[in-house]
Formats: sequence, C-alpha cells, structure tokens
Amino acid sequence: MQCLPPTLLFFGMLFCNESPRWLARTDQWEKSSRTLSHVRMLPEDHPYVQAEMLEMQRQLEEELASVNGGKGFVALMKEMWLVPSNRRRAILSIVLVRITVNPAAQRQDMPLTEINYYAPKIFTNLGITGNSNSLFATGIYGIVKMVGCGLFLIFLADTLGRRWSFIWTGAAMAIAMFYLGFYVRFDPPVTGEPVSPAGYVALVMVYLFAAFFQFGWGPVCWIYVSEIPTSRLRGTNVSLAAATQWLFNLVVARATPVMLVTVGAHGYGTYFIFGSFCFTMVAIAWFFVPETKGVSLERMDELFGGVDFGDIEDVGKAAQISAIEKPHDETIRVEKV
Repeated sequence: MQCLPPTLLFFGMLFCNESPRWLARTDQWEKSSRTLSHVRMLPEDHPYVQAEMLEMQRQLEEELASVNGGKGFVALMKEMWLVPSNRRRAILSIVLVRITVNPAAQRQDMPLTEINYYAPKIFTNLGITGNSNSLFATGIYGIVKMVGCGLFLIFLADTLGRRWSFIWTGAAMAIAMFYLGFYVRFDPPVTGEPVSPAGYVALVMVYLFAAFFQFGWGPVCWIYVSEIPTSRLRGTNVSLAAATQWLFNLVVARATPVMLVTVGAHGYGTYFIFGSFCFTMVAIAWFFVPETKGVSLERMDELFGGVDFGDIEDVGKAAQISAIEKPHDETIRVEKV
C-alpha cells in the first residue's frame, strides 16, 4: 500500500511539462513559449502568451542585473539574505513551516503530525477501544485527509485565496483542538464503558481538523512558499523551507508520545497547547502574510517591495488576466502558473 502513491506520482510526472519559467531561465525560449502556449491553451502568437513571455524575460533581466549575474551557492545566498525583498520572503517561508521563536508553533507541530504518527493512540484516548476500531477510525481519518486535499486543490485553491485560507482554517482547527482538550479534561472516556455522545463529537472534531488542515495550511503553505520567491531563488527557498520542516518533524515525533502521557490526564493539555499554536498561526497570517491570489509569479517582486515592472503596460494587463475570449466567443479560463 505504501508503494502505491509514489508509483502513481512517478508515472504521473512522466506526462508533466517542464516549467516555462525554468526553460526560460535555462535559455530555452522556444520550448518555454511552446509549453506556455500548451498550459494557456492558446497559440504561441497570441497577444497574451507574448505578453507573458515578455514579462518573464524582463523579470529575468532585472534579477541578473540586481546581482551582476553571479552564479553558484554563495551568490544565491547573498541574493537571498542581502536583498531586502528576498530576505523577507525567505524568512516568511521559514516562519510558515517553522516559527523560529517557538519551535512548536508551526504547521507541522500542529496536531496533524501528532495525529498522523499516533492516531491509534489518540483515538484510544478518546474512548475508541480495540485495535480494529482504532485502526478503522485511523483509516477514515486518512481518507478524510486525501479527499479534503483533492477537493481544495481542484475547486477552491484559486477561489479562497492564500491568506484567508490560512486564517479561517487556522481558527477552525484551533476550535477543534480546544474541544478535544475540554472533552478529555472534563468528560474523559472510561475503560469498559460505551463512548459518550461528547466522545463521538470529539471523533468528528479530529476528522474536521484533518479536513480544515487540507483546506488551508496543508497544501496552501507549500503553494505560498513556492510562488513568492523570485524565479532565481525559488528552488533554494523551497529547499530551505523543506529542510526546516523535516528537521523539526523529528522534534514532534519524539515529543508527542511523552506529551500524551505527561501533559494532563489522557494528554488533554496537549490539545490546549496545539490549539493555542493554531491561534498563533492565525495572527501571523493576519499581520504578516500578504495575499498572492491573482498575482503573477513575475509580480511577486512588486508585492514584496522588489523591482517594479509597472512601466510595461501590456505586461501589467497580462498579469491581471483571469479569462479571455476567443474570436468565436468561446471563453477560456487562463490560470496562472
């Protein structure tokens, strides 16, 4: 079963196109134009495709000029940490996957990682006894995660926006965690007795938490981290964020079983702690995360105080495109890459 997802991913990647922006960065402009035309479902000579290609070219020229064309790891690090707009984006990326002032207040230290690793134990703490029952509840939890993520990415990712997805799902997850904490604290399950109605509500809260996570901080965090850096630093920025995440995942894996045993009866304090972290995430998204919905990748520099491309009228129009009409009035939706 574990082999199925990576196998599907491997074969799916065989049918994926290279990124038009990566092709442009490697000076493969013809391939870049063809790929962009395919993604936009428009001919290569269409004004909107040409305008977006012009925007990509201008952005790459500005990037190279800002660092005098330097290459290599040292040059990338200088560009990331010495250019203010790039530094802001790098720090924000790290904060979104790991809040540095509190190693536990981050998306991977929210209870999702805890539930992923220790779901059978948690369901037992909620009163779902028996190996088959707890494993069945864990299986339903996994299905909820998968379906929730799929629904969000297909239907809602570009509708809700990044910032508001962070805010409302963070608040909803906090409420779910606080309910679990209050339930385990004031109406704990009793061994040998049936699960109370409040216990079944607690079980639903676990599933709702998973669904809300997949509607916000799960996928959107990585969308945001990968789209805000300048093109030249995108790979480095995402790699740094991913390395930070997995480093502190080790902390979560080691701390969670201890917390479930020591932080109050049935680990009720664990849920209060993580619920507080969720509210912290809401505050961070509210005050520090700018909305990127509808902003082209090339215009992220403007959004974060970098280079201004506003002097190119056609490029400005291209960045605002959400839909166009063919000459025979068939509407095509154009999604940003």
